[in-house]
Amino acid sequence: MNLKKINIFIILMLAILSCKSPKNTASDQDSIKFINLFSSDVNQDVSCYRIPSLIMAQNGDLIAAIDERKINCDDLRSNKDINIVFRRSEDNGVTWSEIKTIVDLPLGESASDPSMILDQTTEKIFLFFNYMDLNTNPEVYYLRYVSSNDHGRTWSKPTDITNQISKPEWHKDFKFITSGRGIQTQSGILLHTLVNLNNGLHVFGSKDHGDTWFLIDSPIIPGDESKIVELVDETWMINSRVNKSGVRFVHTSKDKGTTWNSKADSTLIDASCNASFIRYTSTKKGFLKNRLIFSNANSKNMRKNLTIKISYDEGKTWKYSKSVYAGEAAYSSLCILKNGDIGVFFEKDNYEENVFAKITLDWLTEGADKLSKP
Repeated sequence: MNLKKINIFIILMLAILSCKSPKNTASDQDSIKFINLFSSDVNQDVSCYRIPSLIMAQNGDLIAAIDERKINCDDLRSNKDINIVFRRSEDNGVTWSEIKTIVDLPLGESASDPSMILDQTTEKIFLFFNYMDLNTNPEVYYLRYVSSNDHGRTWSKPTDITNQISKPEWHKDFKFITSGRGIQTQSGILLHTLVNLNNGLHVFGSKDHGDTWFLIDSPIIPGDESKIVELVDETWMINSRVNKSGVRFVHTSKDKGTTWNSKADSTLIDASCNASFIRYTSTKKGFLKNRLIFSNANSKNMRKNLTIKISYDEGKTWKYSKSVYAGEAAYSSLCILKNGDIGVFFEKDNYEENVFAKITLDWLTEGADKLSKP
């Protein structure tokens, strides 16, 4: 074969390969079933539902919690009627219960930004929220939680932990527990993140299964709404929103939060929006691969294009990425279902719907990876 024919052959092959994009097509997205769990179109007494949180209980049941914003769709500081409501699924997300209330307060008091942690030792679920009384203490944030000992069927009365996980001088600061979810480490510590817009991102947690809570006084900057995971070598990693940066920031600590190394991840573009970041599998749990999953509105300028990515090197790179929904999409919350599917609960179409969807590892990696359980 002469040089001219070789060049023509190479050009043809490159043209063919360029048509095989690793990104998913519209038909890929059409194959995903969206279940609308919360919508103001269905409940006319609610202005909007916002801020999704999703977790799987120890028995495999799913709990999806969210703000019920009744008067308007504003955030906590300017909304006198926000409750926390939820739905449960006992069949891997196929069917869901009716909407039930976790926190319902008198007019003028509001609860917002649900997030959950499962303690796998005690099987207790903690649901955190931010509280404000606009009648008597406007602009003052309080940090609270409720808990469930029956896999999310019923919930305790609220417990205030503001004094445990913040400082007295923060009393009037803009502070809040990040919505979505926290984690339990390999050693059993419960960990979560909170934001003080004046003093930086912080980690808080519990070493006694939620009897008491502590704050790690090491500000992480820059940072806003964030998610924390533990790497297999017990390093803590935080993936954070940083407003107006156009990308996500990654913070890592090898000394249990005393010091942090921070850098921007230019491969994770972001429209200043809350995201989700969880562990899928770990070799320490008998799986063949370490896998981390990340979801966000994959756009620099608009809250749209809800995308899920997977990493096989503990968050250094993201090997596969696929768009779940190309339209308007904002906050998201991930969990791994008992059959190994990836569940995602996210705000869709300018907050008009809050939908649940399931995707498989096979779909995300276009058949390149399949889950093999220990």
